[in-house]
Amino acid sequence: MTKRVLSVGQCMPDASALNRFLNTHFEVQIDESDVEQDTLEKLKTTAYDLVMINRKLDADYSDGIELMQTIKNTPDVKPCTLMLVSNFPEYQEQAVGVGAAYGIGKNEYHSPETVARLQPYLG
Repeated sequence: MTKRVLSVGQCMPDASALNRFLNTHFEVQIDESDVEQDTLEKLKTTAYDLVMINRKLDADYSDGIELMQTIKNTPDVKPCTLMLVSNFPEYQEQAVGVGAAYGIGKNEYHSPETVARLQPYLG
């Protein structure tokens, strides 16, 4: 069964790499969003299995963890798992602290551990 993923705030090269990684290992449909308002609108109208948010959104360099908090505090958002895309463990811990699942780093796309981490959500 195809899983739905919302990729938020990735620059073009990162979006391509993430899409390639996800499509190689999982049966997914990936939607993209660049800024907070578009993300919230999509989350109100579409159920996603996983929302992968960059630490710094490429379009406006806003904070991905703050966006996670906004999502968690916004009524009408359909239930979803949030995950940070960042190479830095300290930011992953901050994201977990606001209710996200421990995420993945951009340098980890070739790691079997990364595939295993995503399996509960996309497998």
